[in-house]
Amino acid sequence: MAGGCTFLIVANRLPVDRVTDATGKAAWRRSPGGLVTAIAPVLQRRHGAWLGWAGAADEDLKPFEDDGMHLIPVPLSAEEVQDYYEGFSNATLWPLYHDVVGEPVYERSFWEAYQRVNRRFAEMAAEVAAPGAVVWVQDYQLQLVPAMLRELRPDLRIGFFLHIPFPPMELFYRLPWRRQIVEGLLGADLVGFQRPGAASNFIRLCRRLLNLKYQGNQVFVDDRVVRAQAFPISVDFNELDEVVRRPQTWRRAAQIREELGNPQKILLGVDRLDYTKGIGQRLSAFGELLGSGDIAPGEAVFVQIATPSRERVEQYRLLRDEIELQVGRINGEHARLGAPPVHYLHTSYSRAELAALYCAADVMVVTPLRDGMNLVAKEYVSCRGDQQGALVLSEFAGAADELRQAFLVNPYDIDGLKKIMLEAMRANPAELAKRMRAMRRRVATYDVDRWAADFMDALESHDETSREGR
Repeated sequence: MAGGCTFLIVANRLPVDRVTDATGKAAWRRSPGGLVTAIAPVLQRRHGAWLGWAGAADEDLKPFEDDGMHLIPVPLSAEEVQDYYEGFSNATLWPLYHDVVGEPVYERSFWEAYQRVNRRFAEMAAEVAAPGAVVWVQDYQLQLVPAMLRELRPDLRIGFFLHIPFPPMELFYRLPWRRQIVEGLLGADLVGFQRPGAASNFIRLCRRLLNLKYQGNQVFVDDRVVRAQAFPISVDFNELDEVVRRPQTWRRAAQIREELGNPQKILLGVDRLDYTKGIGQRLSAFGELLGSGDIAPGEAVFVQIATPSRERVEQYRLLRDEIELQVGRINGEHARLGAPPVHYLHTSYSRAELAALYCAADVMVVTPLRDGMNLVAKEYVSCRGDQQGALVLSEFAGAADELRQAFLVNPYDIDGLKKIMLEAMRANPAELAKRMRAMRRRVATYDVDRWAADFMDALESHDETSREGR
């Protein structure tokens, strides 16, 4: 039976986290992160609903309102959190889609849980969506939902967006359930990716795996046309630009420099603690620069913020131990009394504090081994209205397609990374200003509103009955 929601976001998590206020009362706070920042404003403008898990196992909550959004919780058991989320989503799909940086786990019980949970999301979406509603499904945890939802509600307009990379056919073929995943995505009218190459990978799979006909970015499925297209996600440029226009942001940036001992150069990394982010590679490069004397004692400090992530997963616990040992080794060899060269912070920061850190940093080091986009790079550019600062950016981040004026680097090449880090540290202000102006123009023009509008325009203008070129 159809509900009354004309616009529905379906994502693994709701856009809020449960917090405890000063009085000890539980409350909800908007979650940090690119997905929420990108989509919450679209939802609020369209007076839609967001369907997702609230973040705690074995909890069955009623729908509720928060921050102008209607939120519909999906319950997950502790076993489903372990097998669907920590298992198939993050131990199987995540490493596979990130070029097997980590070894994927192919466990049948994980796949069964993934199917079961995707079915629950689809059934709940079918129940609350109004006739002819627009449903926008998000990310790799829910790739079966589009086909399941179409089976239940063929009247709906369904979009899907993948926020992480989509692998080449040679890697995707390793997945035992490869056919089911592709068929699940083909339930959408529009399948969105971060980069054109990912859309091409998907279309090739449709042809080779399912023997489907295609033309350009259109795949022909029975009596329908499915479009696969790149929509590079972005940040709220105007919001960040406004934050760094506040005098208190720059006062805090100056205070950060003072707290670090007023070094000549501050290098900054801000990442979720994940093996795809290349944190170890950048620390190795910095440590070798100190060891070789290319960076003099006291000349530069490296601040690495590593936001806690998936701490129940063994691979992530091991990564944390490795990074902390590496930081300890570098500081043990190169620190002066009261002045460690690496400041490692395993915690989260507010948006205002991050903006001040971006303003304080002379060199932003973004070196993922593979990343769908990487919004930290775009946040840094948005915060540098002073036209200064250098962005060292991995060639394997989606952002490298757009931010061509960054100091691009192959993070697997430690010698090359050392060379580029030094080049960025010693670039003259005129060169930095030229690079930053060009990057800021790009991010200001293609901001998060443009991304969401482009996707929704393409979805809502999609003609299912089109047969041109068949």
